[in-house]
Amino acid sequence: MDLLQGLATTRAIRRYRDQPVTDEELATVLFAATRAPSGSNRQPFRFVVLRDGPRAAEARRVLGEAARRMWSFKREADRYDEGSGDDPPSPKARLARTLEHYFGHLDDAPVIVLGCLRRYRDASPYEGASIYPACQNLLLAARAVGLGGVLTQVHLLAHEELRAVLAIPDDVAVHATITLGHPAGRHGPVRRRPLAELVFEDHWEGPAAWAVDPEGTAFTAAGPPATA
Repeated sequence: MDLLQGLATTRAIRRYRDQPVTDEELATVLFAATRAPSGSNRQPFRFVVLRDGPRAAEARRVLGEAARRMWSFKREADRYDEGSGDDPPSPKARLARTLEHYFGHLDDAPVIVLGCLRRYRDASPYEGASIYPACQNLLLAARAVGLGGVLTQVHLLAHEELRAVLAIPDDVAVHATITLGHPAGRHGPVRRRPLAELVFEDHWEGPAAWAVDPEGTAFTAAGPPATA
């Protein structure tokens, strides 16, 4: 599998087999994560890995409760039970079932990784640029070694409690909760909107004649409208 194939086939994996993730797999994935770029090359990213230690168990409980609250909010806010959500075979209804299972069992994921950033100045809207590339590297590396994962913001609903459980210092911000494991399903080509709807040239919504999807690309209509 080359890099471009990995980029095009790394799905959000929300169901995992009951199979442990090895130390070697974790080391490979986290090494790749820490190769990511960061502002001024300060490398402020830090990763807290939660498996089966006593503090990890308590942190899992906190994250699991937060995940179930998040799904309750999201289900109502995104109206998953309305429109095509009433039709069990519809993509919307299938996604709702997947999310319900994921949030309901998040604390059972084989590995949970907290993507953190050690701040060297006051909180900034730009600091995500120094942690999220590392998180994406982590997910791509997981794909390469046969694992799967998904990035969430579940920690935001239990931020202070989680910090206390894990003794996270005040100058460290938690930016991502990533679950990892061996996929119960499989990776495969991801579906996105056509390239021409997402890429412009010269000005906003300026057509880019070269923005042509590879032959055989499958598409989705999910997400906000292509134009306002």
